[in-house]
Formats: sequence, structure tokens, C-alpha cells
Amino acid sequence: MVSEITAGVEVIVQTMYQPGHSIPEENAHVFAYKIVISNHNDFTVQLLSRRWIITNGIGEVEIVEGEGVVGRQPVLYRGDSHEYVSGCNLATPFGMMEGTYFFQNKATQNIFEVKIPLFKLEAPFALN
Repeated sequence: MVSEITAGVEVIVQTMYQPGHSIPEENAHVFAYKIVISNHNDFTVQLLSRRWIITNGIGEVEIVEGEGVVGRQPVLYRGDSHEYVSGCNLATPFGMMEGTYFFQNKATQNIFEVKIPLFKLEAPFALN
């Protein structure tokens, strides 16, 4: 599990390899990740969009951008948290992800960035 606080917003990430959905002999590795986003600010924020940088074990990079997270643009009042689970498919049994969430301060309408900390995706059988 990794976590980081940027601009008063905390992002916690936990990853899980999905052996039941993976086919290693076909270079298909599925990972799930659970993210908890918590607003530690004195003002309300809304998650508008995200940008992911996904790197597989041989250095191939994929950029994924879009609105919200899993179809939602959650509003977080002071002290609120939002949790979701999503997934990633890799051709290698290990890789990494990191990225940025773009939030809006609902009081000022200003947009600000929140770092999604770098986290590893590792199939248990790939670890030494």
C-alpha cells in the first residue's frame, strides 16, 4: 500500500493480482487496484478527471486520460473519502502506475492537481 497527500487531498492505493482473470502463458496479466481519496482541506473539492501513466515490465508506456473515476466525478466535503476499485491489464507480470487527478475547489472554482503516487503491479510468482 502506498499513500501521498498533495494540496490537502490524500490518495491511498492498494494493488491485487487477479490470477483468475490472468493467462500468463498468453502474456495477459490482470491487476486490480483499490484507491481511497480523502479530502483534508477546509473546503469542498470535486474530482473532475485523471491521467494515468502505465508502464509494463519491458518499459512500454501507455497514457490513459478521461473524466472522473469509474464513471463518477465525486464531490468530497471536508473530511469525506471516496473509494473505488479499477483494473489494469499488462503483457508482463510486473509494471507500475502513477498519475494525476484534476480537482476543482468548489469555493473558488480553481482547478488543482493531486498526485497519484507511483505504485507497483507485481504478480506473486514474478517476485524473487
